[in-house]
Amino acid sequence: MQSTDTASQQPKLSLLQTIWQPRMLICILIGFSSGLPLYFLLQLVPAWLRRGGVDLTTIGIVGLALLPYSWKFLWSPLLDRFSVKVMGRRRSWMIATQIALLVTMAGIGQLSPQNSLSAIVWAAFVIAIFSATQDIAIDAYRREILPDEELGIGNSFYVNAYRVAGLIPGGLGLIMADFVSWPMVFMMTALFMLPGIICTLLVSEPTIHGEAPKTLREAIVEPFHEFFTRDGVKSSILILAFMLLYKFGDSLATALITPFYIDVGFTNTQIGAVAKLVGFWSTIIGGFVGGVVMIKIGINRALWVFGFVQFASIFGFVFLNEVGNNIYALGLAVCFEYLGVGLGTAAFVAFIASQTNKKFSATQFALFSSFFAIPRSFTGVIAGYVVETQGLGWTNFFLISAATAIPGMILLLWVAPWNGDKAGSGDKASK
Repeated sequence: MQSTDTASQQPKLSLLQTIWQPRMLICILIGFSSGLPLYFLLQLVPAWLRRGGVDLTTIGIVGLALLPYSWKFLWSPLLDRFSVKVMGRRRSWMIATQIALLVTMAGIGQLSPQNSLSAIVWAAFVIAIFSATQDIAIDAYRREILPDEELGIGNSFYVNAYRVAGLIPGGLGLIMADFVSWPMVFMMTALFMLPGIICTLLVSEPTIHGEAPKTLREAIVEPFHEFFTRDGVKSSILILAFMLLYKFGDSLATALITPFYIDVGFTNTQIGAVAKLVGFWSTIIGGFVGGVVMIKIGINRALWVFGFVQFASIFGFVFLNEVGNNIYALGLAVCFEYLGVGLGTAAFVAFIASQTNKKFSATQFALFSSFFAIPRSFTGVIAGYVVETQGLGWTNFFLISAATAIPGMILLLWVAPWNGDKAGSGDKASK
């Protein structure tokens, strides 16, 4: 399986030729490996705790274990500077974290929500550290194998697989929980890390763009210096603010989505079979359409169009809460959410990649995706507080979530103007 980016010097490929490249298959496999641990923490662990009698506020506090996703830029220079030479800079970190994740994800299921809540929080924190480190390596790897003109479609496939991975802990895992013990559920879910491990062993190391940092100081200082001097400090701050806010409303609305389904009255099997399977097909269709659309209209315009769809999808949960325990309403709300959020995420991740200089791909991508992950670390606490402690209920909570999505859309005027990107490439950031 070839992973170098030598294709960037070859003639432009047709849409079908682009889709059927080995690079796209790699994006799918590493996307699945990257998404599985996050959705494990976001969906399976909260459901496990809720079924164990843990209240929403406490479950939201457990979500603080996701903080490593927001601070991974602090140790990302280590991944640019150090590696095991046999496997290369990216693959050595990928394989190490993937094996660690398989072990720790299986191990947390041996704990008890009633008697070991503190240990569960610490175990979730360790899983988040391994997962965030895997993301650093995978993001850098993906940026280095994708030519700029393939950022849209490549990241679309990556995001597709990333979200499809959520069907394992949030779908299959919940269904299994109705028939087997929770420790077995966690063990079986952890085994789905194997496809990513096999992929990492088979692919080759991407071509290094420029020399790797010779010192740790160089690995830390140069990536930040390049970004903040590229177009000026003001422009850089606006870009970081956009990365922080564009997905905030979506992250808040879905922070406790599995407990929401449970509170509406759906069973584990209904959530797993209906919500996740409908989400699967919506993600597949939306991700493919999103990738094709980005090739045609570019990343900037896709951020506008998909952002509005993503914003509107939040109101599907308002509809579901008002209708109540209705299986068809569940399917409709989930279909809209996965379609809208999948489209928005695909364009957003492509934008992040376009702002990354390949010479500093690990550290800069980690910085950008850390801002993307900040809301995800705190939204669980906010959601639990608003819904349960303040007694505002789920409908008002989702309306508040929709309102928080507006500032990110407004920032598009400066960071991604409608006519500012027709090709959807990231040439400026990678030269």
